[in-house]
Amino acid sequence: MTEYKKSYFHSGGTVPLLGLTIPEYFTLVVKKFLEREAVVSIPQGKRLTYTALSESVDLLARGLVASGFGKGDRIGIWSTNNVEWLLLQMATARIGTILVTINPAYRLKELAYALSHSEVQGLFVVPSFRTSDYISMLVELIPELKSAKAGELKNHDLPLLRQVVLYDPVALMETRRSYPGFNTWSDILEQARSVSLKELDKITASLDIDDPINIQYTSGTTGHPKAVVLSHHNILNNAYFVGLAMHFTEKDRLCVPVPFYHCFGMVLANLLCLSHGACIVIACEHFDALEILRAIEAEKCTAIHGVPTMFIAEMEHQEFNNIDTSTLRTGIMAGAPCSPVLMNRVMQEMHCQEILIGYGETEASPITHLTCRDDSMERRIMTVGKNLPYQEAKVVDVDTGATLPIGQSGEICFRGYHIMKGYYGDPEATEEAIDKNGWLHSGDLGTMDADGYMRITGRLKEMIIRGGENIYPREIEDFIYSHPKVAVVAVFGVPDEYYGEEVMAWINLRTGETATGQEIREFCKSGLAHFKVPRHIWFVEEFPMTVTGKLQKFRMREIAIEQMTKEGHIS
Repeated sequence: MTEYKKSYFHSGGTVPLLGLTIPEYFTLVVKKFLEREAVVSIPQGKRLTYTALSESVDLLARGLVASGFGKGDRIGIWSTNNVEWLLLQMATARIGTILVTINPAYRLKELAYALSHSEVQGLFVVPSFRTSDYISMLVELIPELKSAKAGELKNHDLPLLRQVVLYDPVALMETRRSYPGFNTWSDILEQARSVSLKELDKITASLDIDDPINIQYTSGTTGHPKAVVLSHHNILNNAYFVGLAMHFTEKDRLCVPVPFYHCFGMVLANLLCLSHGACIVIACEHFDALEILRAIEAEKCTAIHGVPTMFIAEMEHQEFNNIDTSTLRTGIMAGAPCSPVLMNRVMQEMHCQEILIGYGETEASPITHLTCRDDSMERRIMTVGKNLPYQEAKVVDVDTGATLPIGQSGEICFRGYHIMKGYYGDPEATEEAIDKNGWLHSGDLGTMDADGYMRITGRLKEMIIRGGENIYPREIEDFIYSHPKVAVVAVFGVPDEYYGEEVMAWINLRTGETATGQEIREFCKSGLAHFKVPRHIWFVEEFPMTVTGKLQKFRMREIAIEQMTKEGHIS
């Protein structure tokens, strides 16, 4: 217990921080767990031991070096969950290349921004995702794919991008005939023979723990996503200490329903397992409740992660009672508020007695707070736990920045090894997020008790959290403003039983114009990821405003909730 009466808590630790790069530590793990399974991909029918995974990572890393990639370069990945995703994650870390993770739901405009802003030099993709034809989208964005020689792209809008690598063998032959500018996975591997393992080891030895290794895009208040830059030290230690908190060992098998492009999947699933000799079980390329349940039973999984909506979908599935989930022990529920009722259901009905609540953000690698299996039931359900070892947390007055007394609500701030290096190409946003004393300001409101346990009470920023996806209204507003019929638009979140929150838009049309909600939604679908498309659209004549003319979104939210409650849309 802290001796101070202020809302400040520092977690010490009996286990030291890992002072190694990701590939250095992975080498130690591989030597310890040579023939244990490291990853199982059910959709692909693939199983790799730690030895096989290490060999595959090295082969790909050598191929990347032979293709001209090195320390500080940037490779993007636009793909669903699969073994190749994991191989690329570890191979880029092996040579110090920065992996830029791109949301599979991105539309063309969003993709173009990410590639341009992060100055991606290579892009690895699957042919399609749901209704998105990635090949067609890329050919539209990069017409040179129709005629350029593979690996030698030259595009005016993306001057640094030199190759796009397709890694689905079913689509390779036909695609290469039509669009010779695409590289293939096998093209990269074939080049590996020109780089020796000794050369690869020399490159790895030159890396530093504080080198940037990952760029994760998170929604931005300026209308564009912000590119969070994370280091070896950031994400390896975060994964490792979360694994310790979960009491993870080589005997654990984690079923992964969360996407790899997000920190939840890439750090808290992939790196967490690989840092403890556990097995990653890829049940499906993208979330499917039945496939998740079947994987738990077939692979005897001991752990499962997810946002609340995923757990709800799994337990509400008609086949749930016919599938054995009794091997489950632990996991993390995060990404959105979790109700006590849901927590109890997961513990009892899914047999996941040691399920933990996690809290954090991409800028913090991502976990800052986690409950413990030995905590009281009240703390496991009503708080997000304490900060991880070697992290600091405090609650400050929103106006003055002063640390508040225990129990008072204010903005939650973090400091420690886990804080991002900054936002790529945006020093102003970095300075705004991290103050001169190194504290990352979360924009979330909370209270801290005398033992460091945090309760989340609200948000300062306008961010909407829908089913674990962070959404900033400004990006949606900017897009809707481009509709010729729209005069004014305000976007905010309203409660939703399933997703936690849903997107609502209030729109004032130009004089003489008429429109329907479906028309606006279809327009949004043409340029925004599906989870950003407003579910609720109200056409209004006026907006609540301050005396200075600023829109009062909190008042709009209150009005909307009151009306939706009367109509039975919110219980």
